[in-house]
Amino acid sequence: MGRPLDLFGFRRRRQERLAAAPFPEEWAAIIDANVPHARMLDEDEEDRLHDLVQIFLGETSFEGVSGFVIDDEVRVTIAAQACLLLIGHDDTWVYPRLDSVVVYPSTFVSHATEHRGDGIVQEGPQARLGESWGAGTLVLAWDAVVRGAVGVGDGQNVVFHEFAHQLDQEEPSSAGAPHLPKRAMYRRWAQVFGREFRELIEALEAGEKTLLDAYGATNAAEFFAVATEFFFERPRQLKARHPELYEQLALFYGQDPSVRVARDARARADARKARRRRR
Repeated sequence: MGRPLDLFGFRRRRQERLAAAPFPEEWAAIIDANVPHARMLDEDEEDRLHDLVQIFLGETSFEGVSGFVIDDEVRVTIAAQACLLLIGHDDTWVYPRLDSVVVYPSTFVSHATEHRGDGIVQEGPQARLGESWGAGTLVLAWDAVVRGAVGVGDGQNVVFHEFAHQLDQEEPSSAGAPHLPKRAMYRRWAQVFGREFRELIEALEAGEKTLLDAYGATNAAEFFAVATEFFFERPRQLKARHPELYEQLALFYGQDPSVRVARDARARADARKARRRRR
């Protein structure tokens, strides 16, 4: 259950060495250009992100398929988004069950078995933008990665979605309940997520408009992944309309993106005022 044991501390010491290395300026430029979410971080959060990215890239292999070429832009853009989910965690574990990321140039077809919330099992070839396999591999479509990165606020980010599945899969016996920091959190998590999942299904059946994407009604695991996307992409709306869901996600991720977005909005407003004064 949970994260794998590191009995001799080898992995932890290796991670500390990776994080201690100077962060390449070229990587910082890629993050600044390709990952707008990272521009909202304060100095401590940015330092933490850089440490995690270095660990991630030091431990994870990348493979391009269908002619796709892996370069630093691909590796760093994916790693930075994946590690944004972890900056509030106080340990150095960085997706301990993940070994490799496979990248297609665009949408790919995969044979999938999907367990829907209504008890129906759907099987067959499906077009995919991403997949998280429990056996150490995560698959992404590069064009979807880029769209998700730059489309801040649209509620859709394939990297956030698939890496939320990775976190969920650290607990193989559960779906939609990742490895929580404290055992006491599981009961409240189950209450809130169970109720919110049912309410999403009921709202969709009634033809009501919902904040969360309808794909979250597929099953509990997809609900957690979709909720994660909205937690980082549209935090203020999620906090206003689903406060208890937001609270559980904030406790799990150890961060409050609504504060970050509000701080960024104030900075933008101040910059606009300053420009007007200079005219």
